Formats: sequence, structure tokens, C-alpha cells
Amino acid sequence: MNYLAHTYLAAPDPEAMLGALLGDFVFGLAALADYSPVERREILVHRRVDRYTDDHPVVAGARALFAPGLRRYAGIALDVYYDHLLARDWTRHSGEPLDRYTARFYEHLLAQRARLPERLQGLAPRIAAHDWLGSYRRRESVDLAVTRIATRLSRNGERLVACLDDLRRHEQEIAAGFEAFFPQLQAYAVQARASLAEAADRS
Repeated sequence: MNYLAHTYLAAPDPEAMLGALLGDFVFGLAALADYSPVERREILVHRRVDRYTDDHPVVAGARALFAPGLRRYAGIALDVYYDHLLARDWTRHSGEPLDRYTARFYEHLLAQRARLPERLQGLAPRIAAHDWLGSYRRRESVDLAVTRIATRLSRNGERLVACLDDLRRHEQEIAAGFEAFFPQLQAYAVQARASLAEAADRS
């Protein structure tokens, strides 16, 4: 899952949504101490959601549609494409208009900017100014985002970009798989959050 899906799974609370986004920028357990209990919980939910997604048979089947030399990178392309599918059909998933949802989140993100990890501090104004979350509704944003991510890889970024051809070839099958997978992911996120809350209550 990419930025939009992670925040969606934590919505509607902006604090929880920020925690979900922080899951891509906060690593290890010691770093959790810098964040609120809600943010810490959502960082951990993010990590569990990522593992669940990577291990899910539907997602594994989607990765198998890519050429063997690209499957290691296909998961990144799928994460971005799944955000596109969520944004494209947003009205089926949320009663809050996407523009209102993203504006509400960006306001909170920017208000908290000073206490964010350095990399996210730098990205936050661009995320808001260029509407990274809402832009996923446009199919061309998938190619743009994947290409942008490829430039940040230490090596083999061209293999990630090469995934875009296979993604286009198999879009219908991948989209059908997402329809089956996403409700299961939503249910899993609820369970993961409840499990973490129970563990916190016992500690």
C-alpha cells in the first residue's frame, strides 16, 4: 500500500492518518518514542499492513504477472497502482469527497511539520502543494510516481520503471484482484489496531 491507502485505513482522525503516513519514514522501535500514542499505534499498524499485503495470495499472484527479473520491484509498482484504484473509485469507499479528505489531511500534516522526520519535513510542502494523494485518481500519476521512486533507489531503478509496461498489460487482472483483496485488508487493519490497543492496555 502507498500513502493514500495507508492514510485511508487510519481515517478519519488526522492524528491517526499522520501516524499511518509516518510508517514510511520512522524505522525501528526506539524512534517510536518521539510520537504520540495514536501515532505510535498507527506506525505499527502500517508495518503490519505492509507485511499482510506482501504475503497476501492475491498480491503474490499480481507480482507473478510481471517478468521474472522484475518481480522484486513489482510490489512497489503495485502499491502505487492500488492507490490509483482507491482514488479512482473513491466515492465507493468514502462518503467524504477526496478533495476535502486530502485538504483536511494536508492541513494537519503541515501544522505538524516541525516535529516530523527530516525527510518528511522536506516532502510535506510538496505533498500538499502537488496534491500527491489526490493526484492518484489520474492514471498518468502512477507512471510519474513510480518513475520518481525509481530515482531514489540506490540501484536498478530502471527495473522498477520497466515494471510499468507489465503493469499496463495486466491492469484488468490486477484491478480485479484489488477488488477482492482490499476489503480483506480493511478488515485486517481493524483487527491489527484492536490487537495493538489490547496489548497497550495490558502493559
